[in-house]
Amino acid sequence: SLIEAGYTVSEAPDGASAVEQLSDGKAFAAIVLDYRLPDSNDLHLLETLRGLQPDAAVVMMTAFGTPEVMAGALELGAYRVVPKPFDVHRMVALVGEARATAQ
Repeated sequence: SLIEAGYTVSEAPDGASAVEQLSDGKAFAAIVLDYRLPDSNDLHLLETLRGLQPDAAVVMMTAFGTPEVMAGALELGAYRVVPKPFDVHRMVALVGEARATAQ
């Protein structure tokens, strides 16, 4: 897991909580975002989070990785789009890459 890899992790159960956390002024180097959350199932949340934390690298994960969703996420500045299910070790490595890119 990311915690086991030494990362400080903040979790948000939904889009509103994520927006609240990213609005408080704390800088995040990387954001792992699920495409579908209880209050969000489109790319609007990605766009909002990128606006709040433009320097953070966003790794978006989705079980709904249509070409349109994937292309749209990349156009909005996602570092990578990862299809579900995903390998946890690969995700940890990808977050490390994204974090290094954001610094």
